Amino acid sequence: MDERTKQLLSLGREHYEKREFDKAEHYLRQVLERDEVKFADVYNMMGVIHHDRGRFEEAQGCFEESLKINPNYTEAALNLAVTYNDLGRYDEAKKIYKAALSRGEESPGQLDPFVKGKIANLHAEVAQAYVDAGMPADAMHELRKAILLCPTFADLRLRLANLYRQTGDLDAARFELEEAVNAKDGYVPAHVALGVVLLAQNKKDKAMERWRQALAIDPENKAAAMYLRMARGIKDTGSMAPVAERKPDDEKK
Repeated sequence: MDERTKQLLSLGREHYEKREFDKAEHYLRQVLERDEVKFADVYNMMGVIHHDRGRFEEAQGCFEESLKINPNYTEAALNLAVTYNDLGRYDEAKKIYKAALSRGEESPGQLDPFVKGKIANLHAEVAQAYVDAGMPADAMHELRKAILLCPTFADLRLRLANLYRQTGDLDAARFELEEAVNAKDGYVPAHVALGVVLLAQNKKDKAMERWRQALAIDPENKAAAMYLRMARGIKDTGSMAPVAERKPDDEKK
């Protein structure tokens, strides 16, 4: 590596660490254009920059290139899994994530579950800060990183699903909620939320089934009971029947 490449690489990494992505990209692109040595971390940094700007396909290409250079680059693998998830490629995201975990288990420096949980909760706190600031896309990104660390944390999947639903991505919301109940079948809020998403997808029978399941777990759950009564008032046309048109016996069915 010549001195100019070393200088460009050093400047690119310095600005990247400061999250000065415009400046970092300027220098890192020049490193890639010099065609001397391929650096896995440069492609990973470029992928993060693309992802931060919503250029998910470009980010995907960079993370994949990073893994071609270094197949054991866990950070790039996790970033690729997050990006696949953003692109709706959920099966591929899970496959990449599991592969990254299996490599991590072979590494003496792997994180124990307690540490993973602490880091996941920190991501969740940052996500809430983004929500409070009106930045849902950034909040979802933080929650996805938290879930990659702790995929069985059903409450994190519920929070991510709610954001997906609020932004109109019902398929992604449904996926997260189904994963949540698979991880923790007794988690009533996930069953209730999944019913709401299913109803929005015009799957009334499946939605009612979820709310019944929620009530079987927690008979006092007011939200599940309310949604179930509401669904029973929906006519075959899909519109809500006025309260006066509902039969008293409907409450007992």
